[in-house]
Amino acid sequence: MTELIYQTDSYVKEFSAIVTKIDIEQNGVYLDKTAFYPGGGGQPYDMGELVADDKRYQIVKATRGNIHIVEGDELPSVGTQVQCIVDWDRRHKLMRTHTAMHILCGVVWRDYGASVTGGNMGVLSGRMDFEFEKLSQETIKEIEATINAEMQKGYDIKVQILPREEAFQIPDLIRTKINLLPEGISEIRTVEIVGLDLQADGGTHVQNTQEVGAIRLVKYKSKGGINKRLYVEIGDAD
Repeated sequence: MTELIYQTDSYVKEFSAIVTKIDIEQNGVYLDKTAFYPGGGGQPYDMGELVADDKRYQIVKATRGNIHIVEGDELPSVGTQVQCIVDWDRRHKLMRTHTAMHILCGVVWRDYGASVTGGNMGVLSGRMDFEFEKLSQETIKEIEATINAEMQKGYDIKVQILPREEAFQIPDLIRTKINLLPEGISEIRTVEIVGLDLQADGGTHVQNTQEVGAIRLVKYKSKGGINKRLYVEIGDAD
């Protein structure tokens, strides 16, 4: 089993690990521990590098199953100790973006009772779909003002891993229209913006909402029926 550092500490930028297995077909390596997020829940995968002796291996993609895809033909051998370096600039921007999406989700749920029907994000931008019967430019401006006011309050973000039964005692834990958590998962990771939002989530986040920076709702569109899509961009943090 690979120790998943990113699940409990999103701020680990560099760590030592041992190569436990190689995958020739995918040109990747398995590690005994990893801080590289493999993507999922709309958040993209991490990138970075491995360093062994004088050799540097560029990680172009971390994947589900914890395979670290390496650029080039050469791979470190099984048993090699490697220093692992996360592309922190990219990762931190993704963390800020992901937390911004949760701020948006928390405000829309609290103030409008709208469920999430889909979402995706990149570096400092994303989109989220909600069940809004009606949505106007005036409402968009109200939401944007509110999410930025909430961001500035400096809520702390708390991560917990709970037994499934305990987690599902939390009201409104699943904000998506469809519960995407398979029955076989015995532990549920929750992310709480303390005082604003609490939901099941597997991705990486900042420690405080003030790290996010200005959140802009740059446009919206109807996706049919009551499904409305909001497009988000993240500005500089203070």
